[in-house]
Amino acid sequence: MQLFSSEPLTQPLAARLRAETLDDYVGQQHILAPGKPLREALQQGALHSMIFWGPPGVGKTTLARLLAQVSDAHFITLSAVLSGVKEIREAVQEAKQQAGQYSRRTILFVDEVHRFNKGQQDAFLPYVEDGTFIFIGATTENPSFELNNALLSRARVYVLQALDAAALQLLLERALSDSRGLADLQLSIEPEAQELLIQAADGDGRRLLNLLENAADLLNQGETITVALLGNILGDSVRRFDKGGESFYEQMSALHKAVRGSHPDAALYWFARMIDGGCDPLYIARRVVRMASEDIGNADPRALTLCLSAWDVQERLGSPEGELSVAQAITYLACAPKSNAVYKAFKAARQDAQEFGSLQVPIHLRLAPTKLMKELGYAQEYRYAHDEPDAYAAGEDYFPEELPPREYYQPPARGLEIKIGEKLQHLKRLDQASPQQRRKSQ
Repeated sequence: MQLFSSEPLTQPLAARLRAETLDDYVGQQHILAPGKPLREALQQGALHSMIFWGPPGVGKTTLARLLAQVSDAHFITLSAVLSGVKEIREAVQEAKQQAGQYSRRTILFVDEVHRFNKGQQDAFLPYVEDGTFIFIGATTENPSFELNNALLSRARVYVLQALDAAALQLLLERALSDSRGLADLQLSIEPEAQELLIQAADGDGRRLLNLLENAADLLNQGETITVALLGNILGDSVRRFDKGGESFYEQMSALHKAVRGSHPDAALYWFARMIDGGCDPLYIARRVVRMASEDIGNADPRALTLCLSAWDVQERLGSPEGELSVAQAITYLACAPKSNAVYKAFKAARQDAQEFGSLQVPIHLRLAPTKLMKELGYAQEYRYAHDEPDAYAAGEDYFPEELPPREYYQPPARGLEIKIGEKLQHLKRLDQASPQQRRKSQ
């Protein structure tokens, strides 16, 4: 046996079972079924540049290859992880050669296109524009954030979905019966093991086939794939959850919205999903503290204290004990009265601060620690609230002189803010009745 043999190694099961026709392709019927946009474009010969956005293992690369096959186009593939501008230039020359010598269109497929920087993405633009090749990019990340607007404007985005249980079931049956797969082993699988395998795949067809292949490697011809065998293979394997990717933000958003929507059960579900997927509980605890201020605020000030305590418990005890405290905080927030009045008030105040710039502090509100400052009138007309009736200086103005009075904080009639709102209305009436009105209006 030669050390550097030219013979290819045995391909993985997922590669051997790659669909060879569109009819064999599993999933994505929302864009490929008759009458759907991509199928219509193919039938009309109107192939265009596109971006495939979806989770791993849903067939992005396979679909790109099939599009080239159906349209009789030359197919070039690049990986953004391994390629640079040099490889892009070589692909351009190859595409031009195909057009010049064979009058054949070229599809340039770029996997993990979001890994290319702005300059590398820009390198595609003139060749997409002049038709040198049809560009197809594949990404697991949100194109809105990861791809240049110029490239996005020249390509149509197709969202590919995780494979459902029926699609995964079809893949599993094909792998066990197809001659390109495991048919020669004549393996069977327990119904419970089949269900566990589909669940562990979590919408990822490649993952399902890899797990199945791992199981087959441990069996002899004619044997059965059991739950016990899969349990040994899976170990502590967790579901798809990329802490830096789209799934992360989607699930965090779902948790936050369930809390805001006063739905403790859904909030607990998304918390459990994130923990099950390997998310750092301390990150969730920090976000929960934010929710306490943003969505509950002064309607129940105890919420913030409880969330800080849950964060502290998670830090002290770790997982899994600390997660129960975070779950307690999440359910408390979901059940608490809701108010975003503080959030909106702070946002409006910051907008004014940015818009009006560095307005001077009114002279009556300034400190006067020196003789010169006192001579200049600093703090001269300041009214000490504790010396006023009800400890309130009615009619006093605390805004800069150039800025009309603002009412940023408007508490709703929920929770403790009912009482806060009543007090603010009482103080407002005292202001209106005070003979000491705003000085600059005189």
